[in-house]
Amino acid sequence: MKRTVLFLGFLSLLLASCGTKKEVLFNGENLEGWTSFVRESEEAFDEPTFSVRDGAMHVSGQPFGYIRTEKKYGDYTLHLEWRWTAGRVDSGIFNRLQDEDKVWPVGIQLQMRERDFGFFFSGIPLEGVEGGPSWRKPPLAGQDPELPDGQWNETVIVCRGGHITATVNGVLVNEAVAEATEGYIGFQSEGGAIEFRNIYIETE
Repeated sequence: MKRTVLFLGFLSLLLASCGTKKEVLFNGENLEGWTSFVRESEEAFDEPTFSVRDGAMHVSGQPFGYIRTEKKYGDYTLHLEWRWTAGRVDSGIFNRLQDEDKVWPVGIQLQMRERDFGFFFSGIPLEGVEGGPSWRKPPLAGQDPELPDGQWNETVIVCRGGHITATVNGVLVNEAVAEATEGYIGFQSEGGAIEFRNIYIETE
C-alpha cells in the first residue's frame, strides 16, 4: 500500500511538470549563448563590461550597452535574481528586444534606476500609453520592493503574446500590452555595477 501511494505521488508530480519546459539561459560558468553590444571600446576601461564572477553574470556598468541572448523567444516566464554590488545606479532588464543592436535598442525595459524603478521604458508601442518613439508606463506598486544593496532580488517576468507582467520579490510592479510577440532577452549596462544569476525561462 505504501509503495502504491509513493508511486501515485511521483506520477502526479510527473504529470504536473509535463506541460512546462525549463531552459537555463546562463550556466554560471561563461557567457555561452549571449552576445553583447557597447557604445565604446571596452579597451578604454579597467574591467570587461560583461563577465562571470562566482557563478553570477557581472555587469560593470561601463561603457553603456547591453548583453542579450543569441536566440529570440516567444511566450515564456523569465526567472532571475539580481543585486547591486556598488550602490544603486542604473540598469534594466530587456524583453522583446528586436533586431539591430544599438545603444538604445528597441524593446521593453523594466527600469531599475531608483527614482523610477518599475517603469516600463519601451521602444515598442504600449497599449493605452501615449508616446513615441518611446513609451513610458509607470509602475503599479506604491513602493519600491527592492531589498537593500548587496542582497539578491527575485524577479519574474511573464510574456504571453503581447502581454507582459513583471514581479519583483513577490510584488507585481508593472504590466502592459505591447505590439510585439517575440524578441531577445537582455540586461543593460548603464553606469552601475550589478549582477544577475539563476537565469532561466519556462515555456509550455
